[in-house]
Amino acid sequence: MGADSRPDKRLVVAGHGPAAHRLVEAVRERDTAGTWTITVIGEEPRTAYDRVALTTHLEGADLAYPAHDGAVTVRTGERVTGIDRAARTVATSAGSAVPYDALVLATGSAPFVPPVRGRDLPGVFVYRTIDDLDAIRAYARGRATGAVVGGGLLGLEAARAIQGLGLRSGVVEVAPWLMPRQLDEGGGAMLRRHIEALGMAVHAGTPMRALEAGEDGSVRRVVLEDGTALDAEVVVFSAGIRPRDELARGCGLPVGERGGVVVDASCRTEDPAVFAIGECALVGGTVYGLVGPCFSMAEVVADRLLSPASTAVFEGADMSTKLKLMGVDVASFGDPFAGPERGALGVTYTDPVAGVYKRLVVSDDARTLLGGVLVGDAEAYGTLRAHVGGGLPGAPEQMLFGGTEAAGGELPGATVICSCNNVTAEGIRRTVAECSLTDVAGVKDRTRAGTSCGSCVPLVKRILDAELTAAGIEVSKAICEHFDYSRAELFDIVRAGRVGSFTQLVQEHGTGRGCDICKPAVASILASLGNGHILEGEQAALQDTNDHFLANLQKNGTYSVVPRVPGGEITPERLIVIGEVARDFGLYTKITGGQRIDLFGARVEQLPEIWRRLVEAGFESGHAYGKALRTVKSCVGSTWCRYGVQDSAAMAIRLELRYRGLRAPHKLKSAVSGCARECAEAQSKDFGVIATENGWNLYLAGNGGMRPRHADLFATDLAGEELITYIDRFLMFYIRTADRLQRTASWLESLDGGLDYLREVIVDDRLGICADLDAAMARHVASYSDEWRDTLEDPERLRRFVSFVNAPQTPDPSIAFEVERDQIKPLPLEVKR
Repeated sequence: MGADSRPDKRLVVAGHGPAAHRLVEAVRERDTAGTWTITVIGEEPRTAYDRVALTTHLEGADLAYPAHDGAVTVRTGERVTGIDRAARTVATSAGSAVPYDALVLATGSAPFVPPVRGRDLPGVFVYRTIDDLDAIRAYARGRATGAVVGGGLLGLEAARAIQGLGLRSGVVEVAPWLMPRQLDEGGGAMLRRHIEALGMAVHAGTPMRALEAGEDGSVRRVVLEDGTALDAEVVVFSAGIRPRDELARGCGLPVGERGGVVVDASCRTEDPAVFAIGECALVGGTVYGLVGPCFSMAEVVADRLLSPASTAVFEGADMSTKLKLMGVDVASFGDPFAGPERGALGVTYTDPVAGVYKRLVVSDDARTLLGGVLVGDAEAYGTLRAHVGGGLPGAPEQMLFGGTEAAGGELPGATVICSCNNVTAEGIRRTVAECSLTDVAGVKDRTRAGTSCGSCVPLVKRILDAELTAAGIEVSKAICEHFDYSRAELFDIVRAGRVGSFTQLVQEHGTGRGCDICKPAVASILASLGNGHILEGEQAALQDTNDHFLANLQKNGTYSVVPRVPGGEITPERLIVIGEVARDFGLYTKITGGQRIDLFGARVEQLPEIWRRLVEAGFESGHAYGKALRTVKSCVGSTWCRYGVQDSAAMAIRLELRYRGLRAPHKLKSAVSGCARECAEAQSKDFGVIATENGWNLYLAGNGGMRPRHADLFATDLAGEELITYIDRFLMFYIRTADRLQRTASWLESLDGGLDYLREVIVDDRLGICADLDAAMARHVASYSDEWRDTLEDPERLRRFVSFVNAPQTPDPSIAFEVERDQIKPLPLEVKR
C-alpha cells in the first residue's frame, strides 16, 4: 500500500452505519500493536445504530451501538464530499482535508424513489434513518391515512410503523406478491392474508402512476396505473435501495452499470488504498442489502488491513432470513425459487385456517435440501437452514410437520449458524469449550452469533445445550436471554416474591428490556396468579395480540365476540339477546364446535357497546381470545338422554364456572360425556370426563389440531368432589410447571415418568404440594371477575377501543362485507381492490 513503513497508519472510514461500525470493531480487536489510527466520518448527527431494528425507535428503543474506544475519532454530522487519490486525502463538508493511508467507503445506500409525479409533495417521506422516522411521526399527528410504496422487508416494517402511529395503512407493491425477493408466490399470498387480517390494505401487481395533492397542496392520494386511487395523507417510499457510490464516481473509481463501487473479492477497489464495504459495494456483480454480508465484508477488510499477507476474501453470502413481521413469522432459506429446470422438487403444506404456509425445495431424489419458505410457523428455520446443501434431517413431510427438533442430530462443523456474523457450528462449539461458556449470553458475546437479527438464537442454544450435556454440565433452561430461569422457575419467583409487574421482575431477576418470548410468558404468569386486570397499566402492553382488545381478530380486521355459554346450555331469553345484538350490529352468527355462539364482524370501536348489552343480560367473557379455558362441551346426559348414566350437562357447567378465566401456558379445552357413547368427544380434550354407572372417568392431556393426541385415562369411577379435586391439581400443576405455549399433551409427555408420575404428584402427594395446589385453585375461584365487565367500568381501559387514535368515533372505511346465505361475510379481497 506504499505506507507500511510508517510507525502508525491512518485509516479513514467514510460513513458510520452498521458495516462501518463492525469494521472499526474488527480492526480494534485485531490491532493489538496499535498500528492504525482510525477516523470515522458520518453524516448523521449520531453514531452508528442498529438499522435492523429501526422501527422499534418509535417504541422508545435505544438503537445505538456501543461507543468505540478512545483510539477512534468519530466525527458525526459531517460528510465526506470528495477524494483526492493522488494526495490520499478526503475533503469533508466541514472544510477539512483528512489524510489517509487506507480509505474504506462505507457510505451505504439511499432509498430508491420512483420518478413519479408528486413524489416531492409535502407528506412524502423515505424510510431509512432515525431522522426519517422522527419526521414521519411529527407529520402524522392529526392525520388518518397512510400508504407505503414497497412490499419488501423494510416496506412492511414501515407499514407497521405507520399503523402504529394511528393511521390506516396500506401497502403498494409492483410485484405480484409481497417480499418477492425472499418468498415464492404461495408464501407471499399467505403473508398477505396475515397482513390484511390486521386491517392493512395490500395492492400488489400494479405499478403506481402518481401522487396527487389535496386542497392544501400536500399529498392526499396514491393513484395506481389501473386507475385505483388510495387515500393517503402520509406516503412513505421503501421501494428498494441504490448504492451511494458518488464518492467513487467523483474520483474516477469504477462503478457498476446499475450502481455500486466495483471491488474484488478482498473488497478492494482498483486503487489499492481504497476499499468499499456494505451496501455501497458491488462485489461479484452483486450489491448486498442484508446486514450479514455487510459484516462479512468488514471482517475481510479488517484482516487485509492488519496483515499484508492475508488471503481473506468475501465468498458471497447466505441470503437466508427469518423475522417477525407484524406478529407473523416469516423465513426464507437457501434457494426458495429452484424448480424442475434445476432438478428440484417442491414439497408444500398449506393451512389457510391457521395461516401457515411451508415449502421445502429438495433435490429430485428428495435427499438434499436446497431451500424453502416458511410463513406463519418458522420454528424449524434454524435446523432447516443449517442443512441447506446437505442431507435432509428427516423425511420432507416430517420437516413440514415440525419434526426437526428430534431429527436434527449434530450439525456439521462447517454449517453456518449465524449468517449475519458468519459464525459456524464448529466456531460455537470451540468457543464454548475454550471459554467454558454456560449460557447463550456468553456465546453471543464471544462469537457475535445472534447479536444482529437474532433469528439463529434458538439454534445457538441447542448447540450450547448439546455441548454442556456432553460435558456433563447441567443445561440451562432459561426462558430467554433476559432471564436465567425457566418459565416454571419464573412462576415460583413471581408467586413467592409477590412480584406485581414485568418491570419489577426484570429489574430484580433479569436483564435488559425483555423480548417477544419473555413478555407474553410473564403476562400469562401474572394473569394466572391474578395480578391485576390484563388491560391495566403495563400489563396491557405485554399481552398477546387478541388480548389487546379482549376479542379474536379476524381476516378482514374485524373481531369476533364470544359470550360464555357454560355447557352449551342457554335460556330462550338469552338467545333472544344474542340475536338482537347480532341484528342491531349487523354481525355474522354461528354455532361453534365447542357449543358456543360466535358473533363475527364487529369493528373495534363497537366492541364495548356490544359487550355492554351482553353484560347487562348476564353474559360474561368466553375467553375465546386468551390462553385460558375456552369451553367445557357436553351432551345432555341422563336428564334427557335414555343412554345417559350421569348428569353430564350439570357437571360441564360446574367445571366451566369453576375454571373460567383461568390463564395458562396454552389454551385449555374440556368436555363431559354422559355415557360411553362419548358424544361430547371428551377424549380429545386437555381434560375430559366420561360418566360411568359408578361415577366419572377422568382423561388427561388430549388435543385435536395438527398433531392430535388421544387423552390418557387417569382415574376411574370417581365421585364428583374427588373428580374436581384431581382436575384442580392437574391444572394448577400444569400452569406452574409447563413451558411457554406448551399444551398439556406435550407437557405430560415431557414429564419424567409421564402419567404414573403425574398420578403420584396429584393423587399420592409425592411432592407434598397438593394442599398448596388446592389453595391456589380456591383463590382463583374466589377472585374471579369478568374481564369485560371490569373493562366497561373503567374509562381508561375503554380508551383503547378505537380504530384511529386521531378520530376515535370514525369506523375503518376499508372494512366491507357482502351477503351470503342471509348473513354478512368479508368482501373478497379482489373486490376491495
